[in-house]
Amino acid sequence: MQQSILLIDEIGFEAFTFKKLGERIGSNESSVYRYFESKHKLLLYLSSWYWSWIEYRLVFGIANLVVPEDRLARAITIITEETIDQSDTEHINEAILKQIIIGNFTKTFLTKEVDEENRSGFFQIYIRIIQRVAAIVKEVNPEYPYAESLVSTIIEGALHQHFLKDHICSITNCNEKVTATDFYLNLINTVLNPIQL
Repeated sequence: MQQSILLIDEIGFEAFTFKKLGERIGSNESSVYRYFESKHKLLLYLSSWYWSWIEYRLVFGIANLVVPEDRLARAITIITEETIDQSDTEHINEAILKQIIIGNFTKTFLTKEVDEENRSGFFQIYIRIIQRVAAIVKEVNPEYPYAESLVSTIIEGALHQHFLKDHICSITNCNEKVTATDFYLNLINTVLNPIQL
Protein backbone atom coordinates (compact mmCIF):
# COMPACT_ATOMS: atom_id res chain seq x y z
CA MET A 1 0.00 0.00 0.00
CA GLN A 2 2.81 2.40 0.86
CA GLN A 3 4.41 2.08 -2.57
CA SER A 4 1.09 2.50 -4.37
CA ILE A 5 0.52 5.77 -2.50
CA LEU A 6 4.00 7.04 -3.31
CA LEU A 7 3.74 6.03 -6.97
CA ILE A 8 0.30 7.63 -7.44
CA ASP A 9 1.67 10.78 -5.82
CA GLU A 10 4.67 10.80 -8.17
CA ILE A 11 3.01 10.09 -11.51
CA GLY A 12 -0.71 10.72 -10.92
CA PHE A 13 -3.61 8.30 -10.81
CA GLU A 14 -4.21 8.43 -14.56
CA ALA A 15 -0.65 7.31 -15.37
CA PHE A 16 -0.55 4.77 -12.53
CA THR A 17 -0.68 1.10 -13.60
CA PHE A 18 -0.26 -2.18 -11.79
CA LYS A 19 2.64 -2.92 -14.12
CA LYS A 20 4.45 0.19 -12.86
CA LEU A 21 3.58 -0.71 -9.27
CA GLY A 22 4.91 -4.24 -9.82
CA GLU A 23 8.19 -2.82 -11.12
CA ARG A 24 8.38 -0.52 -8.09
CA ILE A 25 7.90 -3.34 -5.58
CA GLY A 26 9.96 -5.90 -7.48
CA SER A 27 7.05 -8.13 -8.36
CA ASN A 28 5.01 -8.90 -11.43
CA GLU A 29 1.78 -7.21 -12.39
CA SER A 30 -0.31 -10.33 -11.82
CA SER A 31 0.62 -10.43 -8.15
CA VAL A 32 -1.00 -7.03 -7.64
CA TYR A 33 -4.17 -8.25 -9.36
CA ARG A 34 -4.50 -10.91 -6.64
CA TYR A 35 -5.34 -8.10 -4.23
CA PHE A 36 -7.13 -5.59 -6.44
CA GLU A 37 -9.02 -6.36 -9.65
CA SER A 38 -8.49 -2.82 -10.96
CA LYS A 39 -6.85 0.46 -10.05
CA HIS A 40 -10.35 1.77 -9.32
CA LYS A 41 -10.67 -0.86 -6.57
CA LEU A 42 -7.26 0.17 -5.24
CA LEU A 43 -8.46 3.79 -5.11
CA LEU A 44 -11.59 2.64 -3.25
CA TYR A 45 -9.36 0.83 -0.77
CA LEU A 46 -7.09 3.85 -0.25
CA SER A 47 -10.15 6.08 0.18
CA SER A 48 -11.62 3.70 2.75
CA TRP A 49 -8.34 3.70 4.64
CA TYR A 50 -8.24 7.50 4.60
CA TRP A 51 -11.85 7.89 5.80
CA SER A 52 -11.28 5.24 8.50
CA TRP A 53 -8.33 7.27 9.73
CA ILE A 54 -10.45 10.46 9.73
CA GLU A 55 -13.23 8.65 11.61
CA TYR A 56 -10.73 7.39 14.19
CA ARG A 57 -9.44 10.94 14.72
CA LEU A 58 -13.01 12.24 14.86
CA VAL A 59 -14.19 9.75 17.48
CA PHE A 60 -11.24 10.40 19.77
CA GLY A 61 -11.10 14.12 19.03
CA ILE A 62 -14.63 14.82 20.25
CA ALA A 63 -14.98 12.08 22.90
CA ASN A 64 -14.39 14.32 25.92
CA LEU A 65 -16.18 17.40 24.63
CA VAL A 66 -19.58 17.89 26.27
CA VAL A 67 -20.84 21.06 24.60
CA PRO A 68 -22.29 20.32 21.12
CA GLU A 69 -20.87 23.54 19.66
CA ASP A 70 -17.38 22.52 20.79
CA ARG A 71 -17.81 19.01 19.34
CA LEU A 72 -19.00 20.46 16.04
CA ALA A 73 -16.12 22.93 15.81
CA ARG A 74 -13.62 20.16 16.55
CA ALA A 75 -15.27 17.80 14.02
CA ILE A 76 -15.20 20.46 11.28
CA THR A 77 -11.56 21.17 12.10
CA ILE A 78 -10.56 17.50 11.85
CA ILE A 79 -12.36 17.11 8.52
CA THR A 80 -11.04 20.29 6.91
CA GLU A 81 -7.55 20.92 8.31
CA GLU A 82 -4.22 20.38 6.62
CA THR A 83 -2.83 16.91 7.19
CA ILE A 84 0.61 16.11 8.50
CA ASP A 85 2.15 12.66 8.46
CA GLN A 86 1.64 10.71 11.68
CA SER A 87 4.73 8.94 12.99
CA ASP A 88 2.66 6.11 14.52
CA THR A 89 1.67 4.81 11.07
CA GLU A 90 5.01 4.14 9.42
CA HIS A 91 3.50 2.28 6.44
CA ILE A 92 1.27 5.22 5.45
CA ASN A 93 2.14 8.84 4.84
CA GLU A 94 -1.19 10.49 5.65
CA ALA A 95 -0.18 13.83 4.15
CA ILE A 96 0.56 12.22 0.78
CA LEU A 97 -2.55 10.05 0.99
CA LYS A 98 -4.67 13.15 1.61
CA GLN A 99 -3.23 14.75 -1.53
CA ILE A 100 -4.34 11.67 -3.45
CA ILE A 101 -7.81 11.88 -1.89
CA ILE A 102 -8.02 15.61 -2.67
CA GLY A 103 -7.32 14.97 -6.36
CA ASN A 104 -9.10 11.66 -6.82
CA PHE A 105 -11.83 10.97 -4.26
CA THR A 106 -14.70 11.93 -6.57
CA LYS A 107 -13.41 9.30 -9.02
CA THR A 108 -14.41 6.64 -6.51
CA PHE A 109 -18.12 7.40 -6.83
CA LEU A 110 -18.66 9.29 -10.08
CA THR A 111 -18.90 6.00 -11.94
CA LYS A 112 -21.60 3.79 -13.45
CA GLU A 113 -20.90 1.21 -10.71
CA VAL A 114 -21.57 3.60 -7.80
CA ASP A 115 -24.93 2.09 -6.81
CA GLU A 116 -23.59 -1.45 -6.77
CA GLU A 117 -20.45 -0.39 -4.91
CA ASN A 118 -22.55 1.54 -2.41
CA ARG A 119 -24.72 -1.55 -1.82
CA SER A 120 -21.50 -3.53 -1.32
CA GLY A 121 -20.47 -1.11 1.44
CA PHE A 122 -17.54 0.65 -0.23
CA PHE A 123 -18.72 4.06 1.03
CA GLN A 124 -19.91 2.92 4.45
CA ILE A 125 -17.19 4.70 6.45
CA TYR A 126 -17.55 7.94 4.48
CA ILE A 127 -21.32 7.87 5.00
CA ARG A 128 -20.88 7.13 8.70
CA ILE A 129 -18.65 10.20 9.11
CA ILE A 130 -21.29 12.40 7.47
CA GLN A 131 -23.98 10.93 9.71
CA ARG A 132 -21.85 11.41 12.87
CA VAL A 133 -21.22 15.06 12.15
CA ALA A 134 -24.80 15.66 10.96
CA ALA A 135 -26.02 14.32 14.33
CA ILE A 136 -23.91 16.99 16.05
CA VAL A 137 -25.33 19.68 13.73
CA LYS A 138 -28.82 18.57 14.83
CA GLU A 139 -27.78 18.87 18.47
CA VAL A 140 -26.47 22.38 17.88
CA ASN A 141 -29.56 23.46 15.97
CA PRO A 142 -32.44 20.95 15.94
CA GLU A 143 -34.43 23.28 13.67
CA TYR A 144 -31.86 23.19 10.85
CA PRO A 145 -33.41 20.92 8.17
CA TYR A 146 -30.38 20.16 5.96
CA ALA A 147 -27.77 18.65 8.28
CA GLU A 148 -26.62 15.82 6.00
CA SER A 149 -26.43 18.09 2.95
CA LEU A 150 -24.46 20.65 4.93
CA VAL A 151 -21.94 18.13 6.23
CA SER A 152 -21.45 16.33 2.92
CA THR A 153 -20.97 19.74 1.27
CA ILE A 154 -18.36 20.68 3.86
CA ILE A 155 -16.44 17.43 3.42
CA GLU A 156 -16.45 17.57 -0.37
CA GLY A 157 -15.90 21.31 -0.40
CA ALA A 158 -12.90 21.08 1.90
CA LEU A 159 -11.19 18.72 -0.54
CA HIS A 160 -12.06 21.13 -3.35
CA GLN A 161 -10.73 24.18 -1.47
CA HIS A 162 -7.44 22.42 -0.73
CA PHE A 163 -7.14 21.61 -4.44
CA LEU A 164 -7.92 25.17 -5.50
CA LYS A 165 -5.46 26.64 -3.00
CA ASP A 166 -2.69 24.56 -4.55
CA HIS A 167 -3.65 24.80 -8.22
CA ILE A 168 -6.20 27.52 -9.10
CA CYS A 169 -5.78 30.03 -6.29
CA SER A 170 -7.60 32.83 -8.15
CA ILE A 171 -10.99 31.27 -7.34
CA THR A 172 -10.57 30.61 -3.61
CA ASN A 173 -9.92 32.76 -0.58
CA CYS A 174 -7.91 29.95 1.02
CA ASN A 175 -4.19 30.65 1.08
CA GLU A 176 -1.25 30.50 3.49
CA LYS A 177 -3.12 32.68 6.00
CA VAL A 178 -6.76 31.66 5.46
CA THR A 179 -7.36 27.94 5.80
CA ALA A 180 -10.22 25.77 4.61
CA THR A 181 -10.96 25.26 8.30
CA ASP A 182 -11.37 29.03 8.78
CA PHE A 183 -13.78 29.16 5.87
CA TYR A 184 -15.92 26.20 6.97
CA LEU A 185 -16.09 27.27 10.62
CA ASN A 186 -17.28 30.66 9.39
CA LEU A 187 -19.78 29.00 7.05
CA ILE A 188 -21.25 26.75 9.70
CA ASN A 189 -21.47 29.65 12.16
CA THR A 190 -23.36 31.66 9.57
CA VAL A 191 -25.67 28.81 8.58
CA LEU A 192 -26.48 27.81 12.15
CA ASN A 193 -26.69 31.43 13.33
CA PRO A 194 -26.94 32.65 16.06
CA ILE A 195 -24.77 29.78 17.34
CA GLN A 196 -21.13 30.87 17.57
CA LEU A 197 -18.47 28.16 17.62
